[in-house]
Amino acid sequence: MFGLGTPEIILIVIVILVLFGAKKIPELMQGIGKGVKEFKKATNDIEKDINSASDDTKPKS
Repeated sequence: MFGLGTPEIILIVIVILVLFGAKKIPELMQGIGKGVKEFKKATNDIEKDINSASDDTKPKS
């Protein structure tokens, strides 16, 4: 992915556990999940707007 191997990923997970604690990680992941969901929703809305605008500009036969 980004040149990360198993040891690097394990080290990152350990650092996250130390910084945030085991009780805060589910809250953190839930917040990230909500953010990703909102981003996907906004992306889909923009795509729909672009498609509907392009459909409106096409000449009708």
